[in-house]
Amino acid sequence: MKVIRELFNFYINSSIHVALSVYSLAWITLITYGVPYDENVLYFIFYASITGYNFVKYFGVAKFHHRRLANWLKWIQIFSFFSFLFMCYYALRLQTITLLYIGGFGLITFLYAIPFLPKRFFLDSKQNLRSIGGLKVYLIALVWAGVTVLLPLINNGQGINMDIVLTAVQRFVFIVALMLPFEIRDLQYDSIKLATIPQKIGVQQTKLLGSMLLLVFVWLEFFKEQTGRTSMMAFLIIAFLTMLFLIFSRVNQSKFYSSFWVEGIPILWLILELLLS
Repeated sequence: MKVIRELFNFYINSSIHVALSVYSLAWITLITYGVPYDENVLYFIFYASITGYNFVKYFGVAKFHHRRLANWLKWIQIFSFFSFLFMCYYALRLQTITLLYIGGFGLITFLYAIPFLPKRFFLDSKQNLRSIGGLKVYLIALVWAGVTVLLPLINNGQGINMDIVLTAVQRFVFIVALMLPFEIRDLQYDSIKLATIPQKIGVQQTKLLGSMLLLVFVWLEFFKEQTGRTSMMAFLIIAFLTMLFLIFSRVNQSKFYSSFWVEGIPILWLILELLLS
């Protein structure tokens, strides 16, 4: 049991789970627009997600405590290094225009973790985008929406039309709602200077906001000229399930409530799509 528990912790802490979620959303985009499975862009997204998330999560720890890192963090560093190599390999197989978009999203990820502006622009001394009050959730949603909607389609020569724009907006709204259980969980840890949504409006209002966002998420589907090949049943199940997890989230939630169950919702969405489409 100890080995299984350690492997599971590594699976979560090394960002494999969140990377699978990003990968799943990108594949759902391909299914939606009838684009064949694109190994290069999907594997790039998977390995880039591991690299990016681990960079953001562990940059500060590795920077200041590199001589006495815990064994688990050393293994994550090694794993992240090989993920970075695979990311580079698949990046070389992508279209040039895709790489330009990747550069933009990569820059946001880099600035999210690295201090780069004078202190007067920030609410604390970290001086990165993550530290700007109220910005974190929207930056993450923006990157997820761009990476999981635009990259797969652009790499396959799809022109950006209004349906794709609506899908990107839907994805942004969905990710914001999906992150709210994390925001509620972190209420007991986050500095008040971060001005997170629960800090500004309270837990109950955050749940109400998230529920409204999910209604917008569903509502936008009816403005598309073509509904695509995705299953409406899967779409509605995921919206309802996300709302339930949001409603039942609390500050003192179980260890894996958000980091496994909530973050696994996109993976379930992909499974439903493959089964029902």
